[in-house]
Amino acid sequence: MRFVTAEEAVQCVQSGNRVFVHAAAATPNVLLRALASRGAELRGVELVQLHTEGDSPCTAPGLAASFRPNALFLGANLRDAVARGDADYVPAFLSEMPGLFRERVLALDVALVHVSPPDRHGYCSLGVSVDIARAAVDSATTVVAQVNPRMPRSHGDGLVHHSRFAAAVAVDEPLPEHAAEPVGELEESIGRHCAGLIEDGATLQMGIGTIPDAVLAALGQHRDLGVHTEMFADGVLRLVETGVVNGRRKAVHPGKLVAGFVIGSRRVYDFLDDNPQVAMLDIAYVNDPNVIRRNPKVVAINSAIEIDFTGQVCADSIGTRMWSGVGGQMDFMRGAALSPGGKPIIAMRSTTARGVSRIVPVLQPGAGVVTTRAHVHWVVTENGAVDLRGKNLRQRAKALISIAHASHREALSRAAHERFHRLPD
Repeated sequence: MRFVTAEEAVQCVQSGNRVFVHAAAATPNVLLRALASRGAELRGVELVQLHTEGDSPCTAPGLAASFRPNALFLGANLRDAVARGDADYVPAFLSEMPGLFRERVLALDVALVHVSPPDRHGYCSLGVSVDIARAAVDSATTVVAQVNPRMPRSHGDGLVHHSRFAAAVAVDEPLPEHAAEPVGELEESIGRHCAGLIEDGATLQMGIGTIPDAVLAALGQHRDLGVHTEMFADGVLRLVETGVVNGRRKAVHPGKLVAGFVIGSRRVYDFLDDNPQVAMLDIAYVNDPNVIRRNPKVVAINSAIEIDFTGQVCADSIGTRMWSGVGGQMDFMRGAALSPGGKPIIAMRSTTARGVSRIVPVLQPGAGVVTTRAHVHWVVTENGAVDLRGKNLRQRAKALISIAHASHREALSRAAHERFHRLPD
């Protein structure tokens, strides 16, 4: 493997190139800072990425003509850039993103990745983020690696021989971490309601945050749970350590935790390192509904920004302002619905931090529908759980109002009567 400086490594990037950037806890920040330093000499470089960690140096003031992020999923460091027109967002299912690279819909000139050091056979690991990075490494004309001894060596689809790298940069720095936030009373209530829907032997998909943590914390008395998810964080570890999560009843990869990426504290990265219990796989496979449905009792728990009376779920924007992305919500909502005994769940607090109801008569103007009303089954708030499957529009409105915040139910009921004339008894 040829090691060079970061400044030398990014010389392969030319004006007009499309460059993949490794995402989440694998964000190659050393390479990105070196690339940003070339802003004066580059024009029209497109950066294709999921959400990245760090300050996004290529979107610094004065670099708009040099670099233009084209995000498949937004993080906090790109929302303002998209809002002011200095970056773009591509709506796509997470399961279909690898195909954008492999089928050259988004043909990649360069891929910037963050990997573990090579083993004795010369193979590095994509570590905490295999997801769409596997397809990027396979598809890009040139691959440049940031090689870090603190990157876990994960099992699965993330092994890359060092000969694939045109250049490598040696770094030794901590991976970005997300500390778990305190779980409040409302989240605990949501967690209990969700846990009540989860049967022994279920296979789980959930993300990161206080609601997933609350659900996991409420599962201590369950048995033989499995994990097949696009990502996991620290909340899963206690259930693995106590034997609640063991994957014994899974039909696909029994005994293994299957994921596309991991983000959390150093503890979860250490758990991932050289752990054959975890299979980090290409997200085109992990998020394929036809793979997901093969496991029994899949429970997919996802969130929403708002949901309307008919069950339409907005999860990627606040009105017209893009907030996150389509991601894998629909992949798992559909996969869970098709799984024998499966349950797709939308779990959310009934109000925003400012007290605005998340259950609304109609979505905000410009809001995107991530999960359609035909795909929604269970909706959970701190006030209870309702199943919309098979319910007509009037029945859905009544059910959703029943789990709205008490201070909003009267106004929501009036709006429902105006729209539907009367609700079921």
